[in-house]
Amino acid sequence: MTLTKKIILSFLLSSSLIAVIGVATFVNFFEIKGQIRRLELSDTVRSKSLQLRRHEKNFFLYMEPGELSEVNRYLKELREVLREGRGFDGGKLPGLENKIEDYGQRFNEIEILTWRIMGEMNDLRPSAGGSAFYPLVKSTFLERPLLNAELLKKGFSLSDRHPVISDLRRLDLEIAALRKSGEEIIAISKEIDGTARQAAEEAIMAWQGMALMLFPLFFLVGFAGLFIISRSVVSRLRLLRRALQKTGKGEFAASKRMGKGDFPLLLAPVFKDEVSVLIQAFGEMEHNLAQRDAELARKNEEVLQSRKLASLGTLAAGVAHELNNPVNNIYLAAQILSKELTPGSPGIFRETVEDIFSQTVRVKRIIGELLEFTREKLPDLGRINLTGVVDRVLCRMITSGAMKDVKINIRAPEVVEALADEHLIEQVFINLIGNAVEAMEGNGVLDIEIKAMDTYVAIKVSDTGKGILPEDMTRVFDPFFTTKEKGTGLGLAIVYSIIEKHKGKIEVKSEPGKGATFTVTLPEEQ
Repeated sequence: MTLTKKIILSFLLSSSLIAVIGVATFVNFFEIKGQIRRLELSDTVRSKSLQLRRHEKNFFLYMEPGELSEVNRYLKELREVLREGRGFDGGKLPGLENKIEDYGQRFNEIEILTWRIMGEMNDLRPSAGGSAFYPLVKSTFLERPLLNAELLKKGFSLSDRHPVISDLRRLDLEIAALRKSGEEIIAISKEIDGTARQAAEEAIMAWQGMALMLFPLFFLVGFAGLFIISRSVVSRLRLLRRALQKTGKGEFAASKRMGKGDFPLLLAPVFKDEVSVLIQAFGEMEHNLAQRDAELARKNEEVLQSRKLASLGTLAAGVAHELNNPVNNIYLAAQILSKELTPGSPGIFRETVEDIFSQTVRVKRIIGELLEFTREKLPDLGRINLTGVVDRVLCRMITSGAMKDVKINIRAPEVVEALADEHLIEQVFINLIGNAVEAMEGNGVLDIEIKAMDTYVAIKVSDTGKGILPEDMTRVFDPFFTTKEKGTGLGLAIVYSIIEKHKGKIEVKSEPGKGATFTVTLPEEQ
């Protein structure tokens, strides 16, 4: 029975009582609905303000044009949200609009200064003493303008009046002012958010107080009417208030499994009335917030993994280049020694030279993997048939005898196309299939499945090997991590890097003793 029918039924018993209840319910319902709308507005402003500051910091750290466009996009979205919200809250919004405009002007000034400084620095001619840190200055002048100005002065003998020094000092002042404006924007958005949440709670509490005041009148209507109305409306509003309080603390019930006594915000309502519609609207909003927080956490994990790979890649590149020449010399020396050996030479000499050859080849292979891991070349994209690439890799490995006792199951159409670098994708399958065969110790079932979805292609490579331990699951893509006795720990790190360059994803699922499944997802179009 809807709330309207309950009111009509009560009107038959007491017209005066129904008039009071009807007016009170109508007013409070729209008041709560308005407060929820204000809460959505304030939460949107707070979320977009935090995203704005995040992309601002990323731009200062990495100077990527994409981060610059993201800052401008969020500025535009904040202006639109504030323009739409003028009719809901006129208290703090004008001040926030002014701060947003000030922030945008300062960021535009910083953008102009940034490109001008880059042009001025490109005109500088690095001296013998300044060439060492010149690339570092170019890549970090947004992060520490004053420090880089001092480095340029000393390394290039520049005066305080030089344009690049003056612009760097001005840039430092603008960045400080921008960050101050950003902090004020965050503070105001949090204050607006807190005010909106408090107003929503006050509206709900006001309705609760009114319901308690009407208790004697409800008693006159009868215990049955009191029980039905209080249970179907007031109790749910109380639960909604508790949900609002938890949401304000960042505890999203929508992202957790329901237990006994939990409020089913996202389930079908038991009562088909207006309050249920309000609860469903709040549940959808909370669900969206939980998804947004989860997406932010996932993005932060990806950024952390990328930084880790970049740092290790720099180290690995240096080590590989330093080792390459000595290893080549050892290899050449071993060749010379082998030519000097005669049929009458002692066997220990020949065994020693062969050992030098084998160990040198192994080191050269490791160095090759290091150089492959640190390669920064972008993929040479083209339309390739993934099924054909997998077939070639399997044929090659079968011919080599590595898969003699392995049963192969392939589920794939004859042609599954994607936009990718054929050489790099072939390297991915060589590593994944090779790892699967090694995990099964050359005896088991290799299962490969290729599916073409709406906008992407999914490739699954499964084995029946020993699997991966739970404590190792988060480290399988880390460089130099391996559980093999003779492994380098670079195979899966190279796979991760290649897939990332293709803007795809790779995931792994495993149970110890039951094998592992690697799933590669590639977009059909870049």
